[in-house]
Amino acid sequence: MLDDYNREGLGIDVDFSLPSVRVMRSLDRIIEWRGKPLAIRCDNGPEYISQQLIDWANQQQITLLYIQPGKPTQNAYVERFNRTVRHEWLDMHSFNSIDQAQLLATQWLWSYNNERPHTAIGGIPPRKLLEAA
Repeated sequence: MLDDYNREGLGIDVDFSLPSVRVMRSLDRIIEWRGKPLAIRCDNGPEYISQQLIDWANQQQITLLYIQPGKPTQNAYVERFNRTVRHEWLDMHSFNSIDQAQLLATQWLWSYNNERPHTAIGGIPPRKLLEAA
């Protein structure tokens, strides 16, 4: 999950599958930490188009903005983030367990947000941009 404003990674969940119930739990955790967004942009994966997630979003008064099927450029920040995740974290490790993968993902995300400069936002880490705002 990525914040469009400062390109901050808000969460990475690692598992064999991430059904809508798991997505809602992660979103609840992020909302508790960062506050409720007005909208969430997502693709048309089954976890995002499920009635459970739609009902959850309606109860939260959050608009779900779906990109057009087959148009990943409509969600370019997330596509770029996913590529970075693959190259800087996923391709760099062999995992012995889901727990180990989650731990390494969380550590990588902290570094991504707090240490790694991002050229698209002026060569600073996302957290610095948020602090400056």
